[in-house]
Amino acid sequence: MLTIKHGHAVALMVLVTAMWSIAGVVTRHLDQVRGFEVTFWRSAFTALSLVIIMSVWRGIGFWKSLPWRSPYFWLSGLCWACMFTAFMMALTLTAVANVLITLACGPLLTALGAWLFISHRLPLRTWMAIAFAGLGIALIFNSQLQLGDPNFLLGICVALLVPLAGATQWTLIQKSQAKGLTLDLVPSVFVGALLSSLITLPLAFPLQANAHDVGLLALLGLFQLAIPCTLSVICARVLKAPEVALLSLLEVIFGISLAWLWGNEEPHFSVLIGGSMVLVALFANEWLGWRQRNVESQ
Repeated sequence: MLTIKHGHAVALMVLVTAMWSIAGVVTRHLDQVRGFEVTFWRSAFTALSLVIIMSVWRGIGFWKSLPWRSPYFWLSGLCWACMFTAFMMALTLTAVANVLITLACGPLLTALGAWLFISHRLPLRTWMAIAFAGLGIALIFNSQLQLGDPNFLLGICVALLVPLAGATQWTLIQKSQAKGLTLDLVPSVFVGALLSSLITLPLAFPLQANAHDVGLLALLGLFQLAIPCTLSVICARVLKAPEVALLSLLEVIFGISLAWLWGNEEPHFSVLIGGSMVLVALFANEWLGWRQRNVESQ
């Protein structure tokens, strides 16, 4: 099993977030492909890339050892399929900044879902973070509605499916661990990519992607999902969950910056302010929780 030092894991996780963040700017350079076809090609190339990566990394026999009969395995795959499909569809409907900021609310939505559905008590700092992030989201909503973006609400609703599916994924992991099972997320990602491509293929016809578009979407499948997903699993063996959560916030900063610099998508000032409020709320909640756990462990 491959293990790395803590400092190397931090640097690698920063690289992972940078790779995740290229989706928005790359989709802005597509020529012809739109809608469900964007999702189909990216998911198909992700599934193909993971087959090659996992076969080389863990051997052909790895695929026989997967829990194909486990309902948690397939439900996890469905969650990934939902996230893959909703994320790319949201990018075709609204600005990259709007999508990434919505996705950044995932940890807070997960905490809220745990409170609602499995009676997990939330500390005061998390309630304050949810309230502060909610104000930031409200500011973004108000400004975008005033600008008259016809697809904004639809894009945000579709983007919200990603953190909601992520929260469901977390619940599945908790329940599977309670039953003595461990979900290997990389093969679950493969199942999700495969399901996403199969679901969106009929909706993608007639296929209109040219060689340029297919090349860019193949790049996303390999370098924006398959490789960073595999690397993040290696990092997760070394880094604590709050460290991963904090470092993952860099995806929002990287993604908005790339879309601004190379996608001609300058975010509205209110989006920057609202997004900053969301990031500050997330950072403060994770950092304070991390400090409290360190104090209690001493």
